[in-house]
Amino acid sequence: MAKTNFAYEKRQRELEKKKKADEKARRKAELKQNPGLAQEGELEEMDGDAADDGDTAAE
Repeated sequence: MAKTNFAYEKRQRELEKKKKADEKARRKAELKQNPGLAQEGELEEMDGDAADDGDTAAE
């Protein structure tokens, strides 16, 4: 049986955390730049979720 490469798995988790943190920082910077964008973004996310639900029902 092959040996598990824990270093690789750990690195992948770290990269995923960094990617998530960078995305969060980017969103915070956008909101700081455009305060009105927060409310609009929430509405768009809600619309997107509803659209996804409709697509899955059609399949």
